[in-house]
Amino acid sequence: MGAINHTPRLTGALFAGLLLAASPAIAQERGKIYTHADYARAERFMGYNTAPLLDHAVHTVVWQDDRHFWFKDHDADGDHFRRVDAATGAITDAFDHDALAAALAKASGKDMDAARLPVTGFGIAADGRFDIALGKQHYLCDLQREATCEAASGTTTRKPAGDDAPGSDAPVVESPDGRLAAFIRDWNLWVRNTATGVETQLTTDGVTDYGYATDNAGWTHSDRPILVWSPDSTKIATFQQDQRRTSEMVLVSTAIGAPEVERWKYPFVGDEHVTMIERVVIDVPARKVVRLDLPPDQHRSTLCDDVSCYGGWEDVQWAPDSRTLAFASTSRDHKDTWLRVADATTGAVREVYHERVPTYFESGNGRVNWKYLPESNEFIWFSERSDWGHLYLYDLADGTLKHAITGGVGNVTEVLHVDPGSRTLWFRGVGMEDGRNPYYQHFYKVGFDGGEPVLLTPEDANHTVTLSPDGKHFVDAYSTPTVPPVTVLRASDDGRTLATIARADDSRLRATGWVPPTPITVTARDGRTTLYGMMFKPTGLDPSKKYPVVNYIYPGPQTGSVRGRSFTPARIDHQALAELGFVVVAIDGMGTPWRSKSFHDAFNGDVGDNTLPDQVAGLKQLAQRHPWIDLERVGVWGHSGGGYATADAMFTYPDFYKVGISESGNHDNRSYEDDWAEKWQGLEVVDAEGNSNYDAQANQNRAANLQGRLLLAHGMMDDNVPPQNTLLLVDALIKANKDFDLLLFPHARHGFGEDSDYMTRRRWDYFVEHLMGATPPAQYEMKAGKK
Repeated sequence: MGAINHTPRLTGALFAGLLLAASPAIAQERGKIYTHADYARAERFMGYNTAPLLDHAVHTVVWQDDRHFWFKDHDADGDHFRRVDAATGAITDAFDHDALAAALAKASGKDMDAARLPVTGFGIAADGRFDIALGKQHYLCDLQREATCEAASGTTTRKPAGDDAPGSDAPVVESPDGRLAAFIRDWNLWVRNTATGVETQLTTDGVTDYGYATDNAGWTHSDRPILVWSPDSTKIATFQQDQRRTSEMVLVSTAIGAPEVERWKYPFVGDEHVTMIERVVIDVPARKVVRLDLPPDQHRSTLCDDVSCYGGWEDVQWAPDSRTLAFASTSRDHKDTWLRVADATTGAVREVYHERVPTYFESGNGRVNWKYLPESNEFIWFSERSDWGHLYLYDLADGTLKHAITGGVGNVTEVLHVDPGSRTLWFRGVGMEDGRNPYYQHFYKVGFDGGEPVLLTPEDANHTVTLSPDGKHFVDAYSTPTVPPVTVLRASDDGRTLATIARADDSRLRATGWVPPTPITVTARDGRTTLYGMMFKPTGLDPSKKYPVVNYIYPGPQTGSVRGRSFTPARIDHQALAELGFVVVAIDGMGTPWRSKSFHDAFNGDVGDNTLPDQVAGLKQLAQRHPWIDLERVGVWGHSGGGYATADAMFTYPDFYKVGISESGNHDNRSYEDDWAEKWQGLEVVDAEGNSNYDAQANQNRAANLQGRLLLAHGMMDDNVPPQNTLLLVDALIKANKDFDLLLFPHARHGFGEDSDYMTRRRWDYFVEHLMGATPPAQYEMKAGKK
């Protein structure tokens, strides 16, 4: 046996790797000491700095009647409120900005800049004065003579449902004729005469946790009433919500002395008793409650996590004559949905239609799309039975299918207008145009009898549409992630352009060195499906160097990592982080919406998948295309569901992801409200040995796999994802003897609020130090647009 040679032997590949690791191309940022100036330069790319530099981008359009709408324009001189006459296309100032600023300053006692008025809405009051909204406060302003404003009564403040507070301080829902406003007081429903202020109690048997019209899904809760007025303003459809046996959530504040305790009803996955609703119709003049003839219903929607998706009750629709109403009920696991019709006078209920699906039923994407058409004895139903979301026409009498209204590849996402007279409907849709980004929304019209839909927005872009109340006109703001918006007024019959409202100008933005993100496509885990995403690179990227990559993730299933496809000057802090020397990548993986039903179902029943196989596959493909991406330094971060996915990434792919930042994660969905997880993971099933179908989705069960650096962050007053979700993970990491970092915000809710700037800076620091191998500046303070 020969002598032992103690000189290390290097293979050719290892030797080349060591040379590469030592080369300036890779080591360029390692060891660097970042300065405040470096961070300040990156901060220039935050939204609060970039958004003011985009001129003439129309974000909000408000129709005041069938003919007129207003919008806010912006340029280097400030904000300008404009009013448009749809009949002529004429654009004028909505009001005298200087006069209004002076009048509002006098009425409010606050300084007002005419070029930056904090107006959030306006209309014309019955007496002809302007009704100006500044957030929740309204002012009635006469600008015709000597400009004057006075505070309007009836502004609202948020108080917990059930407080015996004055009705004038509670959120209200006005009747269609504007004469009555419904509100909750002490668990009962009341109305107030908007002219006289006289209040009338409509229900009397509401008690604690068994009240009328109360808004509480656990993760979201407020004192707004959930109800639907009949068209003739004489009846209210609502519910008595039974939470008496529902579990509770408790949060404890941080304070000197005795802490305050927040306590509210919060149903959990697997609970025997969850929140239920008992549907009622209230005859307002008679103050009579009619209970619908059916058992208590699940607190579910055909679309979202709550019976209320957007502040109303979208799964309830009145007949035009106010005699009947249709409503959709959904089973606890979202697999069954029933359409029923009720007699508003007797409470009699008739089942019209039932759909059962293998995974979960949804009635659209962004809007509940079924429509009640009693005048023609029909209803329109949305279904994904063909693997795509389409509309179907049914007979209301017996629930039989007449025919499909739409079909083929692509999805109807939102039905925006239905005209029973002309038997025409207008809808937004995706994926219906060959060769275009499948996430771009377009606008169409189609007859009830079906046929090829008419494309009303031909430009290859994402279209945001705002219809006039009568449906005859619409404002279309179209853009792409790289091209700023053009806003036009169009006719709804054929899409012809009637007027150009604004053309966004990004020249001031680009003059600062700003660049748009790079749209990317990669192939999914299955080796066939094309995935879409965005990549953010340093503006000074040197292709001869290597850059660490940060994977931003939000796994859905209700949305994805990229979010919207319209133009925006900033997406979270992606470009700002890239300016520090990272490549930031967001990919919408399989299991997220907008594509086919089978695409969306990719990890149904296995939410612990988190799109991670697609994220890893996509990053590897990008690294093959771009040698400047360093796959030896991959980080990941996300918030809420993205925080859950981030920790999962660090545990499931510990050799790939080296640094993770997990914010506000729902790490075990059994510690989250029932509706979200039971829709995507399914109802909990526990076998005789105590094993649950939820065990595999729980991050704490794989915490022992951690190898890299992990920062956990959570708000201790998070009333959406309770903080024990992160604390469960903390406990598991401690028991596994793992090193990790923890950041708790004592007063923060789910989104961190005023602490979010601090979280952003700490996120930058963590990636700079642990992924880049550099030194961040000491205690840099984000300026939040105050520069």
